[in-house]
Amino acid sequence: MFVRPVFRFAVCWLFVGGSTFLTGYFPPVALLAAEPAANEMPAVAVPGENGYLRSELIYPLDDKPTPQCHASTLVETKFGLVAAWFGGKHERNDDVGIWVSRQEEGEWTRPVEVVNGVQSDDLRYPCWNPVLFQPSKGPLLLFYKVGPSPSTWWGMATRSTDGGKTWEAPWKLGKDDKVGHLLGPVKNKPIELEDGGILCPSSTEHQGWRVHFELTRDQGKTWQVIGPIHDGKEFGAIQPSILRYPDGRMQVLCRSQQNVIAQSWSEDNGATWGPMTATSLPNPNSGTDAVTLADGRQLLVYNHTTRGVIFPSGRNMLNIALSTDGDAWRTVMTLERDRGEYSYPAVIQTADGLVHVLYTWQRQTLKHVVVDPRQLSQK
Repeated sequence: MFVRPVFRFAVCWLFVGGSTFLTGYFPPVALLAAEPAANEMPAVAVPGENGYLRSELIYPLDDKPTPQCHASTLVETKFGLVAAWFGGKHERNDDVGIWVSRQEEGEWTRPVEVVNGVQSDDLRYPCWNPVLFQPSKGPLLLFYKVGPSPSTWWGMATRSTDGGKTWEAPWKLGKDDKVGHLLGPVKNKPIELEDGGILCPSSTEHQGWRVHFELTRDQGKTWQVIGPIHDGKEFGAIQPSILRYPDGRMQVLCRSQQNVIAQSWSEDNGATWGPMTATSLPNPNSGTDAVTLADGRQLLVYNHTTRGVIFPSGRNMLNIALSTDGDAWRTVMTLERDRGEYSYPAVIQTADGLVHVLYTWQRQTLKHVVVDPRQLSQK
């Protein structure tokens, strides 16, 4: 069903140092914060019905490798599916590393920590936001960040030639005058250009929330920065996903601080980008992901909520929407609708045409959902 725009005052809970504060948030008047009533959304999907094929947890709740986990990524290789995420005591804690699990014969292997933020015998930083990417030629790439916080972190990368079983020594991506530390893809997967270049959707948080792109033609050794494409004032936007269209245009969909999913368009293969504007879809300041399907449709996984105290809000509900033009979106599936957190999705389409979604489930584990997009109707 299509979203309807409404203006709303959102009430937020702010957690600082173990204390809780109630704060008010007013999105700019110019923005449309789309927040349909909960009963207007599709019912929570049931395996075996309406394209929802199956779901599973990457690891069981009674056998967790770490107390918490978040920010997963998913890729298909010739060896099978590979998943990664950050895990540790809690986000920002210095024990947080990057963990990997592989799907073998339909089962997920026991997670293994493959990289961490150890700097010396007495200094370790947390790791953040891994992103897996399999180029058409070359080894599997794993990008991730290391540092005390998103405003001070830096980008790292490592490679695997055996589908994620073993990994080479990681390297630091470097710096650029435009953005500071290079990050590679900040949350969501890159795309491969026709010339083999890898275009990474990225963003920074140290000078306002701003989107930029990092392009590499040698699998992460050297980089060209495009942008930042906006000043971060009207829209504080980060964590873009790149979509492609038959006419050659590109679109990014971004998490924002303004209660909406923000967007920008490129008409020259990502070299330059138009202004950041609001879509009709809500966003509770939470990560999204999107993929261009083989049939040309665009599929988005996101929290169809805004920040607030009325259920569902924030990260209580996770949804799938479809579009043919990137402008009109229709919510076609509800993956989760319950108290707690269901967030930070990663979505891919595999060679068999199925869509795989991986997301944070209560910060306790990761949930893997398989959807047949041919059964998803936009009517």
